[in-house]
Amino acid sequence: MRIEIVEGDITGRPVDAVVNAANSSLLGGGGVDGAIHRAAGPELLAACRELRATTLEDGLPVGAAVATPGFGLPARWVIHTVGPNRHAGQTNPALLASCFTESLRVAEGLGVRSLAFPAVGAGVYGWDARQVAQVAFDAVRSYAARSAEGVELVEFVLFGPETVAVFRDVLEGAA
Repeated sequence: MRIEIVEGDITGRPVDAVVNAANSSLLGGGGVDGAIHRAAGPELLAACRELRATTLEDGLPVGAAVATPGFGLPARWVIHTVGPNRHAGQTNPALLASCFTESLRVAEGLGVRSLAFPAVGAGVYGWDARQVAQVAFDAVRSYAARSAEGVELVEFVLFGPETVAVFRDVLEGAA
């Protein structure tokens, strides 16, 4: 599995699936979540409402992942995951790691070969970008070691040169 770091807008990435740093309601929000909902169009919100009305009546749990079509995105799929909110006392790195491994598991089940992640948990959920990068890379590498086939490319699509620099530093330090 190849890992790449890209600075830019995840909604325009030419990958099979993008990961949405969603909230548990799945009904949109700010940041990456809002951008993905806007770019995908109203069909994404309708699909998320259907999930809430059927299989996820209580919302998507922290660390879990679920897929919807990508609708207006270049990506065929959106894989929604809910990061732990440090401000709400959710400080266990295993919950954060689960966001990455569960997203990869869902992606593999869909036959996804290329997948773009944002910095799940960084930003409004209060996780330090360096810790997110370390947890993310460890989770992706561990998943790749257990999975003989499936996702070939994982992109970390990040907003802003500071976050890109942190992720590159962590990636190069682990290489």
